[in-house]
Amino acid sequence: MTKFHVIIPAAGSGSRMATVLPKQYLPLAGRPIVSWTLEPFLTCERIASVHLVLSADDAHWQAHATHHPKLSTLHCGGETRAETVLNALKVLNVEPSDWILVHDAARPGLTHQLLDYLLDEVEDDEVGGLLAIPLADTLKRADAKQRVASTEPREGLWQAQTPQMFRYGILKEALIKSGGAPTDEAQAVEALGLSPKLVTGQLRNLKITYPQDLALAEAIIAADHHEAKK
Repeated sequence: MTKFHVIIPAAGSGSRMATVLPKQYLPLAGRPIVSWTLEPFLTCERIASVHLVLSADDAHWQAHATHHPKLSTLHCGGETRAETVLNALKVLNVEPSDWILVHDAARPGLTHQLLDYLLDEVEDDEVGGLLAIPLADTLKRADAKQRVASTEPREGLWQAQTPQMFRYGILKEALIKSGGAPTDEAQAVEALGLSPKLVTGQLRNLKITYPQDLALAEAIIAADHHEAKK
């Protein structure tokens, strides 16, 4: 039976947050961000295993460690996201046809419902797919002086999110051939001549990149708690 496995690359430093602590460990509603990120996967019965991929010199995880029978930590993070994911794939003991879901460590807004929706939409797909949102805003391309150089048509454009979900065999081949250059897994798979499926995500599934994103994530969690008490 085909299984679902999760890889969460967490070897980066999150320099755009301008904090000493890597952003996945920053506090969010009383818990580190990575704790919120892990939760929907650890509590989903359909997920067989979850692998948090850390840098070899990570000095923070032990202070925040989550203990769960599904969860393993791998200290094989690379210089890039693609290298980190590929290093993890090389040590996983899974079947080539098993599904691998790659999710950002600093994307704590994924819900159980959205995860199930992605699994349902992609599990029978020949290629795989990812959560994404159709772009609604007008796009401007900047010049070197940060002035508008042109307006870009937004028709057909989507903003990629995670999880991104592909068969183990396809994803490993794609990342090996990519040379570590792609910024996400879908781009590597696209280079094989394949077209991943776009599954409509939600704005709440944001990636925390800048300080203001943390405040927005706090507000989303507070709203969730308020709704749960009704």
